Amino acid sequence: MNYRRLGKTGLKVSELSYGSWVTFSFQLGQSEATEILKLAYDSGVNFFDNAEAYASGESEVLMGNSIKNLGWSRDSYIVSSKVFWGGEKPTQRGLSHKHILDACHAALKRLKVDYLDLFFCHRPDSETPIEETVRAMHTLILQGKICYWGTSEWSSNQITEAFKIAKELNLTPPSMEQPEYNMFKRDKLEDEYLSLFEKEKMGTTIWSPLASGLLTGKYIDSKPENTRTSLDNYKFIKDSFESKHFLEKHEKVKKLKLFSDQLNIPLVNLALCWCLKNKNVSTVILGASKIEQLKQNLESLDYMNKVDKSVMENIDSILK
Repeated sequence: MNYRRLGKTGLKVSELSYGSWVTFSFQLGQSEATEILKLAYDSGVNFFDNAEAYASGESEVLMGNSIKNLGWSRDSYIVSSKVFWGGEKPTQRGLSHKHILDACHAALKRLKVDYLDLFFCHRPDSETPIEETVRAMHTLILQGKICYWGTSEWSSNQITEAFKIAKELNLTPPSMEQPEYNMFKRDKLEDEYLSLFEKEKMGTTIWSPLASGLLTGKYIDSKPENTRTSLDNYKFIKDSFESKHFLEKHEKVKKLKLFSDQLNIPLVNLALCWCLKNKNVSTVILGASKIEQLKQNLESLDYMNKVDKSVMENIDSILK
């Protein structure tokens, strides 16, 4: 495992990390969650991503129980939570100072830790002033309840405003952004955020590197069962895969699969290596639901040297 600095912070995160969105509670119970976390940790993964919205908090409960049962030393791993969707009541949603504090305290209890390493604003909140959100995160840092805070799927303008407010009021600015990034979702990381990378040295913890499984190639000729497309709570993924909009993507996946076969690199590994080749990616969050999947995902590091400039150019020609 290799480790990269999270933006301009001194924190080093594993190039491949593990997140529990969709998997914990919906696909994995307590024992399975513990098993997959153990494999990731033993393989050098040190960052584990979570959120209050994942399975309505149950995902954090499973992760907290597993970490406690595994007996990991608190100084050997990084754990995150995200705040926005905490419940149905008005005070349980959004990025108000109150909800941010309430969400942090609840996440600490569920994860069974004294502090969060990373705390993300899960989405922007148009009804809360950004200054209020920045002040709340700064307060939590001063209290020692979080180490770093960041955003997820914010626009560059919103993040820029957060930096501006933090500098003007001497508050703690965000350290990282968590955008979706894969071969089919490139706009924010490769275009919109470029000025933030250059000026603010922002880190990134990217999610959905395999486009919800589309880039594994397993949907090319079949509709496999026991995948996230078959989960009732995530029917939107299945609907998008079967939409006319996705027909072009399916055709590109077929071409990518042929190319990966020529390279003798499994498509799933090629897709993950492609993400890691972006210098502005701090860590790639994996979401494997099976031990075998995670093992294969982790093998991507063995192929990094084979994914050179020529390979990247060929991938771009297919994607265009």
